[in-house]
Amino acid sequence: MKHMSGTRRRVAALAALGTVAALALAGCAGSNDTGGTDNTGATASGSLDSIKAALQKGGEITYWSWTPSAEAQVAAFEKAYPKVKVKLVNAGTSNDEYTKLQNAIKAGSGGPDVAQIEYFAFPQFELTDALLDLAPYGFSGLEDDYTASTWNSVTSGDKVYGLPQDSGPMALFYNKAVFDKYDLAVPKTWDEYIADAEKLHAADPSKYITNDIGDAGFTTSMIWQAGGHPFSTSGTDVKIDLQDAGSKKWADTWNTLVSKGLVAPTGSWSDEWFTGLGNGSIATLVIGAWMPGNLESGAPDGSGDWRVAPMPTYDGQPASAENGGGGQAVLKQSKNPELAAGFLWWLNNSDDSISTFLQSGGFPSTTKQLQSDDFLNATPEYFGGQKINEVLADAANNVVTGWQYLPYQVYANSIFGDTVGQSYADKSNLNAGLQKWQSALVDYGNKQGFSVNK
Repeated sequence: MKHMSGTRRRVAALAALGTVAALALAGCAGSNDTGGTDNTGATASGSLDSIKAALQKGGEITYWSWTPSAEAQVAAFEKAYPKVKVKLVNAGTSNDEYTKLQNAIKAGSGGPDVAQIEYFAFPQFELTDALLDLAPYGFSGLEDDYTASTWNSVTSGDKVYGLPQDSGPMALFYNKAVFDKYDLAVPKTWDEYIADAEKLHAADPSKYITNDIGDAGFTTSMIWQAGGHPFSTSGTDVKIDLQDAGSKKWADTWNTLVSKGLVAPTGSWSDEWFTGLGNGSIATLVIGAWMPGNLESGAPDGSGDWRVAPMPTYDGQPASAENGGGGQAVLKQSKNPELAAGFLWWLNNSDDSISTFLQSGGFPSTTKQLQSDDFLNATPEYFGGQKINEVLADAANNVVTGWQYLPYQVYANSIFGDTVGQSYADKSNLNAGLQKWQSALVDYGNKQGFSVNK
């Protein structure tokens, strides 16, 4: 699940978040924490036995997903469990789906049994008490099957609200042909990256080290890698500090690129962007590990030229962050939660399902696949026969710990362009843009019933 710019779906995001705070407050007040059982009667000491039995018994569930692999995965599941019927629905991508989910949560019905949710949006649905805690079904015992960063994204304390599907540890994708032509060294630090940017653009003003017109997901991932912790949440108490040490470290570094016009003023996922990646006018991407398939399909002219290296860092020591990715969760309003949980267990924990997902270009969150010889030894022609998964799997092991998203991150991403995005447009101080973003987020949160920075 690649990251998509929040500004591209601003209207949908605003609609989705319109009911979040009220639902969150109601959810916190009415949470049915029974201290050992959930609303289905599953015991807190339970194992996976009950969901395995539900799979054998059969029934019908609905699954909302937009992943390219969903149809093939559902077909494989129904072959393995012929008594179960899964109705697959593409309810929209990202915020479009979240709008419909929020409407169903507010109405108390109409939602799916299992829903695809990106990691940045999980806190929103956790706080609204919309997701089934899967710990009583034995899901806590699956922790070691996943990378620490993705597991952290679907859990809260001892509660398990979903299972990770893919991950997006960040790495440096670079055009080796361009680097060779202009005698650029593959950067290990951000200072070296800036030096490459200056050298490349001076040699050929039509070429840029990368593109960036302001993207919330990229910014939060970069702050994450810099060691920032700008968001923290406890219930409805929220703290925001977009001028903490990590936030300032990233902004002070990136200011050099933006103020000097060293990044291409091109929006990601546009035709112009893919053209630039194909012809070498955009020389690098700092992006999630799910990118290879997108490069192969979207920028075929770059085949053979691209390579992958570790993400540059501030001190030369390995450090990465997650960019994009998500998992699936079972909604509390499901009428067949054990069967839904069984489907989720198969979907994101079985070799058959994960293999199908990887064939469609997904990047795994599961440690078994990340460590497998077949995965690590793949040598895609697009990347000159490089074993790129060795680099990407290593990045997954070096994700900085302790990151949190806002409980209204979907909304936060939607107004990024109106705040930090203006600093990009003006080539002005990104710190000022971050402060404007913070002010807007504090004001919004307090108006919606959260206690922000109080």
